[in-house]
Amino acid sequence: MLRLLIDENFDQRILRGLRLRYPNLDFVIVQNTPLQGVKDPPLLAWAAEHHRILVTHDLKTIPRYAYNRVEAGEPMPGIIAVPDSLAIGQVIEEIVTLLDCSEQSEWTNMVIYLPL
Repeated sequence: MLRLLIDENFDQRILRGLRLRYPNLDFVIVQNTPLQGVKDPPLLAWAAEHHRILVTHDLKTIPRYAYNRVEAGEPMPGIIAVPDSLAIGQVIEEIVTLLDCSEQSEWTNMVIYLPL
């Protein structure tokens, strides 16, 4: 199962839907860590250190910083970039597909935008 880091502005209704499908979902919510309110680069560094794929609605800055990490040769465990405009049910189904059809190691240096 993928190890996820849920960004602090991510829609918690999506997370609840995922948890209903996967009671043992391996996730950490940024608000439940000392990372709350930190800038994007330290957040991505923490995700890399803890081998967690960041799930975010931030399509403007997170991908840019993620690609900067890749260009600098720094570890980047992956990003799932979710537009706010997608329907909650669609987001849940697409993340379920990613959970079912991929492994953690396949996400290295990847930024995946939903919808697939």
